[in-house]
Amino acid sequence: MPSYRHIPVMLNEAMAYLNCRPGKIYADCTLGGSGHARAILEKIMPDGFLIGMDQDMDAIHNAETVLNPYAANIRLFHGNFVQLPEVLSQLNIAGADGILLDLGLSLHQLESGRRGFSFKRDEPLDMRMNILSDIKAEDLINGCDAGELEKIFREYGEERWSRRIAQKIVSRREKEAIQSSAELARIVCEAVPKSVKYRIHPATRVFQGLRIAVNRELESIDTFMKIAVNLLNPGGRICVLSFHSLEDRIVKHHLKASEKGCVCPRNFPLCVCGGKKTLRVLTKKAQTPSDAEIAVNPMSRSAKLRAAEKIWN
Repeated sequence: MPSYRHIPVMLNEAMAYLNCRPGKIYADCTLGGSGHARAILEKIMPDGFLIGMDQDMDAIHNAETVLNPYAANIRLFHGNFVQLPEVLSQLNIAGADGILLDLGLSLHQLESGRRGFSFKRDEPLDMRMNILSDIKAEDLINGCDAGELEKIFREYGEERWSRRIAQKIVSRREKEAIQSSAELARIVCEAVPKSVKYRIHPATRVFQGLRIAVNRELESIDTFMKIAVNLLNPGGRICVLSFHSLEDRIVKHHLKASEKGCVCPRNFPLCVCGGKKTLRVLTKKAQTPSDAEIAVNPMSRSAKLRAAEKIWN
């Protein structure tokens, strides 16, 4: 396997919000290149413990090498972050003192994974973060009808020309199956009006929407955020790095709801729902990378960080 290239995004900010302390338990549920995980381990030694998870097996193999100096203080698991409750149960751990989610793609996945995440390369149209998953991008592109494709591009990619693109794909695949990322990118470019001036590559939003659909990303984030507070010890913190508005909206909604607790209408004189405040939001507004970080790592430019702390009840 090629070396796993990835630069951790907003590393200092994430470490500050996680409040990593020696002897505590932390879960990095999206290991990627293990940059965040290594920084956590440096702060929780000598007797802290890190749970490392990733649904990309390449990331697990990389972590086994990169984090080997801390082998006695870590356990690695191949799986999606929604499986953290099962992992904690397996380890007989009641809760974590900090949980980190970095929802972005890694440089490795874009450049070396050969799974068609990038429209800049001619690769198999796969897009699975977990290669054991059943559905590939190729299956959706060649199996969904025009309405289903339009919905994927519009709702997950927020693509303005989703209908035209979907119709072009259906028309093209009648001749032969669409199998590569470069081929799909060409079709998208042909479908959008030539007069439209794009700030980004015309295929960017289509590829985003397709990747989200293949990996069921928004469903996973929504599921996890519903249970996240139950996975934290009192005073424990959750830190989430998202990279597009759909992800950030879900994270923001759940954090605000957990901080509010009560869901009764505002005109009710007394609370009758029994909802309790469980989190204190630490980021009233999403934190973003500095100009200096963006200059060094352009992939960080769309990152938004939100964090919260479980209150003591």
